[in-house]
Formats: sequence, structure tokens, C-alpha cells
Amino acid sequence: MTLDIFFDRYLMTVHGIVVAFGLILYVAAARALPQRRDPSAAVAWVVALTLLPYVALPLYFMFGSRKLRMRDEPQLALPQVESAPDDAEIASLWARRLGRSMGLAPAAAYDALRIHADGAEARRAALELIGGATRTIDVCTFILARDGLGDEIAAALRARAEQGVAVRLLIDGIGAWLGGRLDLDALRRSGVEVVKFVPPFRSILRGRANLRNHRKMVVVDAARLWCGGRNFADEYFEGDPARRAGKTLRNHAWHDLSFDLGGELAVQACELFEKDWAYATRTPPLARCPAPHVIAASDAPLAQLVPSGPEQVDDTVQSLLVSGCFMARRRVLVVTPYFIPDATLLMALTLAARRGVQIDIVLPRRSNHHLADVARHRPLRDLAAAGARIWFEPFMQHAKAIVIDDQLALVGSANLDLRSLFLNYELMVAFYEPADVRRFAAWIEGERAAASRFQPTEPGLLRDLAEGLLLWLAFQL
Repeated sequence: MTLDIFFDRYLMTVHGIVVAFGLILYVAAARALPQRRDPSAAVAWVVALTLLPYVALPLYFMFGSRKLRMRDEPQLALPQVESAPDDAEIASLWARRLGRSMGLAPAAAYDALRIHADGAEARRAALELIGGATRTIDVCTFILARDGLGDEIAAALRARAEQGVAVRLLIDGIGAWLGGRLDLDALRRSGVEVVKFVPPFRSILRGRANLRNHRKMVVVDAARLWCGGRNFADEYFEGDPARRAGKTLRNHAWHDLSFDLGGELAVQACELFEKDWAYATRTPPLARCPAPHVIAASDAPLAQLVPSGPEQVDDTVQSLLVSGCFMARRRVLVVTPYFIPDATLLMALTLAARRGVQIDIVLPRRSNHHLADVARHRPLRDLAAAGARIWFEPFMQHAKAIVIDDQLALVGSANLDLRSLFLNYELMVAFYEPADVRRFAAWIEGERAAASRFQPTEPGLLRDLAEGLLLWLAFQL
């Protein structure tokens, strides 16, 4: 045997071992963790690991996992049927039972719900809560920008920390860079505890680099919760008056949705923050969230926190949405900046439209993510053909809310795209009080008043190929 033949066989053997190792690793990870990948994503990983193992294997270590191994925690028993629910509870009972079966905290009472009419009101509410804190302020956000609004929030946090309030800021590791380099040292010198959630350069070897914390909430004294879709940056509130003459979207105020409330639900939000903080700092959760002091009245409105992400065994938001489409009798009203649903959610919406449920989806005509705007047209055409109505607004719409009849309003941080539904840490709040569900519906309908109806057209060959590639590659990791 010549040296060249021996060397060729050696390389083939090594290559085969690398391919086998990659495929075994993929199968083992799929068995060990509930990944539940889209079939096209699974096929893409297998093909890449077979044909390009030296490139695909490092990428799989960095981006391949979307679920974390669950810590050993007591399993929740399946929910028991509540005794004698009243008429208001019966309509939403399916959602509450589904949430409990997925391990979510039970629906809790809330009070003094304020739905912010615009960015100015949202800003005032956030500063009011921060300024009124007496013990603790816990902030979780994707972006805290170096601009007028971000600096104002940071200054308010520093001031409260200097006055003896325990202030903690949990900011996403990527989001901390997207809004400009946040002055973390100034915050820390004032006494604010700051932690980056999954810093990208520290998480690559742990396989967490593709997982982002997109939750937005401010919890004050474990008694009041500020929540929604707004990051702490100018464009999510009132825009930048000094740059509004410019043409970029970031110079103008985006339309967004946020709210604040009190009651037992705020205590549960405090407990969720503690879990996120413990994961980010790799420390045990602290018992800083007291039990509610006031026993809620039997007719108090109820809502449920719906966190989704790698720490949840189930894809909670997607499961509630799919179930809601089949439970809907009259309407499904949606507002979202990006619309890239998975095949199951798209089918649920399409079937609901075909059986006569009015589906209304409100989107910006042009969002801040051009690729998402291109990719959304294929599912939008399918829905329009089934009878759904799609509305394009002339401004940037960043709100995330879904209303199903008068049974349920899901409001929070999750977009209707594959990243939010299956990768990000997100937080939605499921409102079950019919009067408040109607309030959220009225907010969405007010936004829709400025929109024009989407008229689908058949794409050309190149456009169709571009849409397919984006749906297959860009949004499937």
C-alpha cells in the first residue's frame, strides 16, 4: 500500500468518525431535551452535519439547543376541575387548565390595570413606579439605550439606589450592545446591581449563544408590575424630537403596547424575576417576594403569567395560541410587528378562518426588519385565501397582543415569529376578565383604524424562491 493511499484512507476514516460523532450528538441531544424542531430545521441540521461536519458541528454547539435541561423540581399534578365556575370563568377555563398542565403558575388576582394609551403615558407610568418604590425595584429588559429615554430611566434607577432602594437590572447580553454601550459602571457605582443575561462571548461553549432574554418588566416592591412590548429606548416611547426630520424608523415614535397593574400577579412576576436572576448569576433564587397581604375578593379579575423559553418544557405561548384558534367562536384579533408563524399555528389560524371565525392581523407596512417583511408574505397569502383580513399600518407597530373572543387577551413581549415562539425567553400575560379583554381589543381596533387592507398578489419566481429560503434558513435555527 502506497503512502498516498494510506493517507487518503486515513482521512476518510477520520471524516467518517467526525460525521458519525456529529449525528450521534444530534440524536442524543434530541432524545435528552425536548427540542421539537420544525422538520425542515431537523433535516437542515442532519444534512449539514453529514456534508459539512467541520462547520456544522461548532455551529451546533453554539446554536443547536433551544431548550435547557430542567432542574429537578416537583412535578405539578394535573389541574382539577374547579367547582361551580361562574359564567365569566367558564369561557376561559380551557386556557387556565392548559396553562396549569404546562406547569405555569395558577391564574392570580390583579387590580388597578392601566393600559397605556401611548408612549408618553407608558413613560410616566414607568417613572412613577420607579419613583414610588420603597424597598425593591427589579427591571428586566432587552434594551436600555444610550438615548434620552434610556438615560432618563437609568438616572431614575441610580437615584433610587442612592436613596437606599435595592435596585437590580437584568439586561440581555446582546441587547446591552444594541442600544449603544450602556454605562454599567455608573449604574454600579450608584448601587444598582447589573447582570447581563447570557453574555454572548461567555455562552458560546455552553451552547446558549442563540438564546436571548426578550422579556420586559419592572416589578416594584413585589406589589406592582409594569410590562409589555417596549424596550427602554426613544423609539419605543415618544421618539427622538431632535431627529424626527430624518427618514429612519428609529427617529420616530413607534406604536407599542404596555400596561401596569397590582395584586397577586405582581408577586408572581417578582418570583419569575428571581428565577431569571438566579439563572443569570448562577446562584440559588432568593426569597424576596412576600406572599400577598390582601385576600382577593371572589369576583376579582384573574390573569396568568405565561413565560416561554428554554426553561419551559412546553412551548407555552405557541400552545395557547394554537388551542385558542380552535376554541375561538367569533374572532381572533392580532397585532404584531413580525409575522412568521410555524406550520402548526398557521394551520390553526387558517382553519379558524375557514370555519367562519373572523381573523384580523394588524402589521406595520414596513417594519425595522426587512427580511421579516419579505418572509411574511407567504403565510399572509395563505391566510388571505382562507378569508382572514390582514391590515398594514403606515407607521412602525411594535405591539404584541392576541385577543380571542372575549375569553382571552395575551399581551406582552412575544412576536409571532419563530424566534419569539421557540427560542427567546418571553413573557406574555393572559387576561381572563372579559371587560379587560375588551379593553385590549379596543386598543388594537383603534390601531387598525389607520390601516389599509392587504391585497395579496402572486409572487414571481425570484420572489417566491427568496421567501422560501428565508422561511427555511433565516428563521429556523
